[in-house]
Amino acid sequence: MTIISIDGVHKSFGDNRVLRGIDLVVKEGESLIVAGRSGSGKSVLLKCILGLVRIDQGSIRFHGEPLTDRKRTEFLEHFGMLFQGGALFDSLPVWQNVAFRLLRGKQKRPPGEARAVAIDKLGRVGLEPDIADLYPAELSGGMQKRVSLARAIAADPSVIFFDEPTTGLDPVMADVINDLIRGIVDELGATAVTITHDISSVRAIGDQIAMIHGGTIGWYGPVADMDRSGNPHMEKFLGRHRRVDTQAQVPRNGSDRPSAPDRDG
Repeated sequence: MTIISIDGVHKSFGDNRVLRGIDLVVKEGESLIVAGRSGSGKSVLLKCILGLVRIDQGSIRFHGEPLTDRKRTEFLEHFGMLFQGGALFDSLPVWQNVAFRLLRGKQKRPPGEARAVAIDKLGRVGLEPDIADLYPAELSGGMQKRVSLARAIAADPSVIFFDEPTTGLDPVMADVINDLIRGIVDELGATAVTITHDISSVRAIGDQIAMIHGGTIGWYGPVADMDRSGNPHMEKFLGRHRRVDTQAQVPRNGSDRPSAPDRDG
């Protein structure tokens, strides 16, 4: 069943035509990757879905209903969001960050109950209860990202958006976050939409991938098929990452011998 359908969506900023007719469907329980180079319009598309940016033309539907202002408010009650920079509130302790949605609005719960849920979700992302009363500034970048992930799932959403989930993380922590996301999406049975240009995240998280190029969907299909897509836009995207991987494996002195250590150790 289709959860979100995007039909002929256009969005321009002045003379800059960012989205030029996006057609895309997000199916229930699927993990969709929206990929593309920097500036391709990935984040603009996400903002259009969330209503942060008003589209110029086209339609966005949730369960077949147009996302009018009233319907979008209803839609937002069912979603979770992992922001690119984490977007934690520095003035709130960790548990209040995680339980932010549970402390206000329609899903408001007593503080003790909200705290218990927050600690449970922290455990789900591999964090101990003793960090609940710390503040974000007291945590490492990787721990902050996990707290943000715990907040995204605190209300057990049916749809979760991930905006560049591994930005700013080292490769080891990026792999941890990717594995956590995949596990959580499967565990909740949630529908996931991930905005990323990281090929590791694509392979670890995604079921389907939509490649944005030139303001439209340049290629769409299963992640398992992207290496043999034959699509020039996808090949270029994958080729760029393959070159990076190859360069990382070649010793700097151009031989099979390891480079000599620096004189200063």
